[in-house]
Amino acid sequence: METFNLNQSIKPTFNLLKLTFGIVPIVAGLDKFTDLLAHWESYIHPGVAAMLPFSPHVFMMIVGIIEIVAGVIVLVRPAIGGYIVAAWLTVIAITLLASGNFLDVAVRDLVMAITAFSVARLAKFIA
Repeated sequence: METFNLNQSIKPTFNLLKLTFGIVPIVAGLDKFTDLLAHWESYIHPGVAAMLPFSPHVFMMIVGIIEIVAGVIVLVRPAIGGYIVAAWLTVIAITLLASGNFLDVAVRDLVMAITAFSVARLAKFIA
């Protein structure tokens, strides 16, 4: 009975986090096609951009598709999607840290990765 009450009291918070980690990657992914929120190509390390077999813009559109898919997976299967988003955010943060640019964004991405990881863990008990 105590576990049931705990799950019921945490469920609204879990649902809010699930929606957040579902919608935000979808919006960010869609924005890779429009650049309304940010000029995403500026986040690519110049050394990486030089190695790409296509333009940085095409690379960011591929990233956008991955983010959209990850967001949808969070909404449908948060126990799996949370881990995917956590890993994705961690990779982005490590890339930014390695480049020495956008360190504030890297730190925020790491915090969001920890939260997405927590969503995946909570989903096993709540969803």
